[in-house]
Amino acid sequence: MTTVLDSIVHGVREDLAARKATVSLAEIQDRVGAVSPAINAAQRFAENAFNVIAEVKRASPSKGHLAEIANPAELAAQYEIGGAAAISVLTEARRFNGSLADFDAVRAAVKTPLLRKDFMVDEYQFWEARAHGADMILLIVASLSDAQLSEYFSLATTLGMTSLIEVHDENELARALAINPKIVGVNARNLKTLDVDLATCHRLIPLIPSSIVGIAESGITSTREVQELANSGAHGVLVGEALVTGGTPAQTVQEWTLLGAAQRESRSA
Repeated sequence: MTTVLDSIVHGVREDLAARKATVSLAEIQDRVGAVSPAINAAQRFAENAFNVIAEVKRASPSKGHLAEIANPAELAAQYEIGGAAAISVLTEARRFNGSLADFDAVRAAVKTPLLRKDFMVDEYQFWEARAHGADMILLIVASLSDAQLSEYFSLATTLGMTSLIEVHDENELARALAINPKIVGVNARNLKTLDVDLATCHRLIPLIPSSIVGIAESGITSTREVQELANSGAHGVLVGEALVTGGTPAQTVQEWTLLGAAQRESRSA
């Protein structure tokens, strides 16, 4: 049976083929040489008391249209003012209405580490991400074989980018830990059904070694949830919908960063 994830990846590959036909891998690789080195996001995340990855997200497969975001650079600037540890920019076009143009607009506007949020399934995308100034990329364990996961993690590292390794269950977490990652994200959203259950984060995050930054992803909408996730050991959260629809992005990012840090501190006291 074809899952939602399968369908998304199929579309990603089709769109990627079109970009490859326009700009060759060799051309993309040449462009990387002219880009400033990537920020070491993994080191920053490890040093921060709590990390909020704030997302520029127009739409999602589960909710459809979320927000217009006429000016992604302006939204990203609000995230930066709020103290976001990183800013995630969706570049997948069909289901998330994202683009590399959005990424470029944000890159020109902020100095905060940027995560290219997409379904990374080909070497070309990693060079492409770095050519556009990405500091971080996403590796979704569910969409990759062990060989691909290891190969792409190594390529991203070679290019200076930090990988956010995304998992959804215990098996995927074991596969992720096998490559010695710096950051692991636990997605509460099942990418095969799109159902969300934060219990997934509460179950898996305590299994992540303390030397690795554990990030809770998806379905996070309230201060209480941020505090509870920090209490379960989360070293940060990745949030999109709540920020693009909430009306106070800078204030919310700042509040959740401080509350998450306070909860982690009280937990370890």
